[in-house]
Amino acid sequence: MAFRLSPHRRRPRNAPPRRVVFATVAAAGALAALTAIKHADSFHEISLQNLASTKPAPITGVASIIDGDTIEVHGQRVRFNGIDAPESRQYCDDAKGFEYPCGRRSAEALDSFLAASRPVQCTFVTWDRYHRFVGDCRRADGTRVATWMVEHGQALDWPRYSHGAYAAQQAKAEAAKVGLWVGKFEPPWDWRASHSDGAAPSGQPLGIIGRKLVAQSGGLSCEPRRYCSQISSCEDAQWYLHNCSWGRKLDRDGDGVACETLC
Repeated sequence: MAFRLSPHRRRPRNAPPRRVVFATVAAAGALAALTAIKHADSFHEISLQNLASTKPAPITGVASIIDGDTIEVHGQRVRFNGIDAPESRQYCDDAKGFEYPCGRRSAEALDSFLAASRPVQCTFVTWDRYHRFVGDCRRADGTRVATWMVEHGQALDWPRYSHGAYAAQQAKAEAAKVGLWVGKFEPPWDWRASHSDGAAPSGQPLGIIGRKLVAQSGGLSCEPRRYCSQISSCEDAQWYLHNCSWGRKLDRDGDGVACETLC
């Protein structure tokens, strides 16, 4: 039986060599793969950016006081937008020129104010450089926290961020000589600049660091409590007034001078 071989097919003269074709196909495949990977990264980045830029929901709860312009609610630090309060370790001068812990006094005023109408609700504005939630906060009764703090002289309008939103409240506090305005003080932003170790925000709530002060200075101590009849000098009385939780009891008329019979 005879087999007939089919004639050999010749490639067209102008056809490119097979190696070139294979190389071209491989290069195209590699380019497609790289393009897909690049776009996948871009989509991933876009997704992350969208996630990072998502506006957090308002935070509502009972606040722990960090300082006069920062609270903590459900583990989230919240910085009040547009105001600045004295730092926790900052001291100011009262009407008589005596130093007092204005930072702690501001925090205590905030604590009393918020306790009167709970819970507090904070609406997100932005994130600050310490990764804190910066927001506008209100008490349960609707009173704006930042407005109250500035109006009562416990914090300052911070034009750099507020654009003067609380300038009117600050002018009112200054005219009435309430809070910080009763004496002399250094604006918190200037105090931080001159105390580099105090630039970072406080690390613990007021409830941990300041409820029961057992401070001592020159032999003075906040425990046990003392009455004017047990205090020997005006200077000592002023120290108790400004450094002890019960010190305000020594200033019955609220004029900033404790045990006036000694002064």
